[in-house]
Amino acid sequence: MSVLVAARGGRVSGEGTFAAVDLGASSGRVMAARVGPQRLDLHEVHRFPNRPVRTAGTLHWDVLALYGGILDGLRAAGRDLGRLDGVGIDSWAVDHGLLDADGALLGNPVHYRDTRHATAVPAVHAAVPPEELYRISGLQHLPFNTVFQLAAARGSAQLDAARTSLLVPDLLAHWLTGAVGAEVTNASTTGLLDATTREWAWPLIDRLQLPRGLFAPLRQPGERLGELRDDVLAETGLTGPVPLTAVGSHDTASAVVGVPATSDRFAYISCGTWSLVGVELGKPVLTEESRSAGFTNELGVDGTVRYLRNVMGLWLLQESLRTWAAAGLPADLSELIAAAANVPAFTALVDPDDPRFLPPGDMPARIAAVCAETRQTPPQSQAETVRCILDSLALAYRRTVRRAAELSGRDVEVVHLVGGGARNTLLCQLTADACGLPVLAGPVEAAALGNVLVQARAGGVLSGGLGELRALLRSTQDVRLHMPMPGAEPAWQAAEQRVRW
Repeated sequence: MSVLVAARGGRVSGEGTFAAVDLGASSGRVMAARVGPQRLDLHEVHRFPNRPVRTAGTLHWDVLALYGGILDGLRAAGRDLGRLDGVGIDSWAVDHGLLDADGALLGNPVHYRDTRHATAVPAVHAAVPPEELYRISGLQHLPFNTVFQLAAARGSAQLDAARTSLLVPDLLAHWLTGAVGAEVTNASTTGLLDATTREWAWPLIDRLQLPRGLFAPLRQPGERLGELRDDVLAETGLTGPVPLTAVGSHDTASAVVGVPATSDRFAYISCGTWSLVGVELGKPVLTEESRSAGFTNELGVDGTVRYLRNVMGLWLLQESLRTWAAAGLPADLSELIAAAANVPAFTALVDPDDPRFLPPGDMPARIAAVCAETRQTPPQSQAETVRCILDSLALAYRRTVRRAAELSGRDVEVVHLVGGGARNTLLCQLTADACGLPVLAGPVEAAALGNVLVQARAGGVLSGGLGELRALLRSTQDVRLHMPMPGAEPAWQAAEQRVRW
């Protein structure tokens, strides 16, 4: 039961042109935007792969290839728009590059899915118990959080030589402008930022015996970081000056700006490789109950808190498609989703957050193994595997939205599902049925839209707070409304009892 909500837009004077660099776990894009008080046009001008590389047993990001893709994208944006009034970068969280005293990169950043990070968890918890870590940082325990990555590197020649640690978007901004800083929304995912003061947690950093000098000065979304270097202008053909503005550099922070909400009574699902499910608050929730439930307090734009839980997300589907394609099996997503819609609901269910699903590999085989272990008939076809994944994700969204509301005290009247998952109409409808709430699906490019909105406001093209920025989204972007099917609740209640959370 879905209906398209039509958008309307118009051209006005006082417009600006912006490039949004939006980096995901499997690809990067550069998006070109024209923005004015009544206009928000966005389109992709360049896409490039983001392929991790394993060397000597360690999984790395190929950050130089990403930088090259960004330069190509800025060149394309300049050709498309004629000029650029600004650039902003958002990406995934936690991963970082280490720079030496000369500012040279000491090796490619290690991928968060590399297994070495988890080896530091016992040592960190021995120094600072998990309950205390949460009271300070408010961060959900994930074994790849930056705090564990840095702790795992203690004693290494690389960390000993390091003088600065920059998260991925900050590293790329440094190469583009020469500026050194740590944008606060992404810094809040490290586990080393105080969630209450919104500053580096220096006492915690000292207790973990990490050098204070590694941590760059904090930057706020909307702050001008610098201008593109002369060599970057020459490489891209752009005419300077072109400012680079700190946006919500954690892609979820930008995606939440890109939620077209009308009030604060909403939950969001930023649905991509990961699904970030939560509510927007004015202050963190640092209770033991919140910690035990696996919720995190990440900082957002304009002093907000993204109170959310990480759900494994479309990774399960992406890895299944990759496995099938490698085996020469059909892997057309739209056809598989159409076939999955005809599979009976709840034939098999798994917990998407089962740690066995985290590493790359044969996802359909892992799902089948978990189903057999839990005395369910494993999926017998690709369509049944896809339906298992989507039912399981919707069930996880139901549980997470309800717990976020309970733990935060925030009433939720509507769920906004943004990001790539908004294209998956079956998942959107299942989410509405599971949550028993209207689901507004879209915009798909919420992160890039949030990126350019913050840039445009910083550049004086737009004004106002998040409410005004979101009003422009509602008047210019298409969303699709999915209403819960009547009478669906008992079946979802029964399904919830089957999964070992």
